[in-house]
Amino acid sequence: MKYIIYFNQEWVGEHSEEWFIERGPLAGAVVEEMKDAGVYVFAAGVEEDLSKAFSADATSGTVVVTEGPYTENREFLGGLTIIDVADDDAAKMWAGKIAEACGWPQEVRQVG
Repeated sequence: MKYIIYFNQEWVGEHSEEWFIERGPLAGAVVEEMKDAGVYVFAAGVEEDLSKAFSADATSGTVVVTEGPYTENREFLGGLTIIDVADDDAAKMWAGKIAEACGWPQEVRQVG
């Protein structure tokens, strides 16, 4: 079963540059552990500059692509990981490892 583990940028909190630098290798180690375990599908941070976002909306019957996020919002996706594991317990375990390495909460949902 595939799961998405993700966080909103607002959940990260305020930290020093040194704090973030220390977290990088920890998060990288969890990604390597996922690869070694054969559960890794994809992981990445999301561009933080909302001016680089664009949106596509076809609800009017015509596709309209606009610059910027779909709606102005304080919360936006900060990063995500996709894993392929046997069950909820395994997904929870990996989410815990990611949360610990990153230093902020993660949400988990089954996909596909």
